[in-house]
Amino acid sequence: MYNSDMPNRADLPTSSQLLRSTFIAIGVAGALLVTVVMPAEYGVDPTRIGRLLGLTEMGEIKQQLAEEAALDAAMTAQSAQQGSVAETSEQPPDMAKAPAPAQELAVEESFDETIAASTADADAWTDETVLVLGPGEAAEIKLVMQAGETATFEWTADRGHLNSALHGDGTAGEAISYRNGRAETSHAGDLAAEFDGSHGWFWRNRSDETVTMTLKTKGEYSELKRVL
Repeated sequence: MYNSDMPNRADLPTSSQLLRSTFIAIGVAGALLVTVVMPAEYGVDPTRIGRLLGLTEMGEIKQQLAEEAALDAAMTAQSAQQGSVAETSEQPPDMAKAPAPAQELAVEESFDETIAASTADADAWTDETVLVLGPGEAAEIKLVMQAGETATFEWTADRGHLNSALHGDGTAGEAISYRNGRAETSHAGDLAAEFDGSHGWFWRNRSDETVTMTLKTKGEYSELKRVL
């Protein structure tokens, strides 16, 4: 019936041997937990061995990214809720007041003047925002844009560095991540809105210095607002 012989009782491990093997396994698992798993996953390194092996930095990065992703998701949900409330409270088109004749006349008279000023300032920034972020502090600024509109931007940090997330949330609940940056001192480019809503930046200062960050923007947007 059996393909192999049954072991003799003398060949089986004793209770003390099993107990010793169990303690050895627990000790090895505990050592691996403290020296490898905790530094690599959570950035916790009580023995300093993880830092020597380069595991602690990896764990710290994981924790930073997880914290920023959670905060970014919370900010996106908050912004979407604010956008929904704002859309609900908008005044119906038929209740909007027509401009007074005097205002229309003033616009017509200054038309040529406005064209000249716009041409002269075509390359000027529309808004400039300065934020001061201490170590660990965060901020978020959004542009209210319609689908297809484009804004040009440039942000710079005077010292240290910032982690950033360029993302958007729509009035109908849409959400998009355009770009994520880590340990940067500047970034510039064009932001093209994928849908109606708020589109912009979330920054967190992960350096050990207080950072003064300057954001310059221009282009097609109706409002610049600080969310955080």
